[in-house]
Amino acid sequence: MRRYAVVFATIVLTALVATSPTQAPFAGAAPDVQYEILSPWAEVDSIPLRGLSPRLDTLAGKKIGLFVNFKRAARPMAEVVEKRLKEKFPDSETVLFDSREPNVTETETKNKDKFAAWAKEVDAVIAMVGD
Repeated sequence: MRRYAVVFATIVLTALVATSPTQAPFAGAAPDVQYEILSPWAEVDSIPLRGLSPRLDTLAGKKIGLFVNFKRAARPMAEVVEKRLKEKFPDSETVLFDSREPNVTETETKNKDKFAAWAKEVDAVIAMVGD
C-alpha cells in the first residue's frame, strides 16, 4: 500500500511543479511556493447506506444463517461456528446454505431463488470462506 501512496504523491508533486515551470522541485524553490500532498484514499461518501439491516443486539433466540462456500475448509468451519453458537446461545437456531459453484455470486446461479428464500428466513448470516 505504501508504494501506491508514494507513486501518487510523486504524481501530485510532478503536476504541481509543472504548473510552476520557473521553480525547480525541492531545490531553490521560492518561499512562497507550497506543495500539497494528497491522500490516495477516497473521502467518505456522504450518501447514506441503504438496504442494510440494523445490527442485532443479541443472537439469543435468533435464526442464524451459515453460508458455506465451495472451498474445502468452509464446511468444517461452519460446524465449529454452529457448535459454539449453540453453546453460547442454546435457544438460537442455525440454518446452513451450501454454495457449491466456484467463483460465482450465488444470486447468479440456478439456486438464486433458494438462496433468496433462505436469506429472508434468517435474522443474521455468518459467511464461511474456506481459505
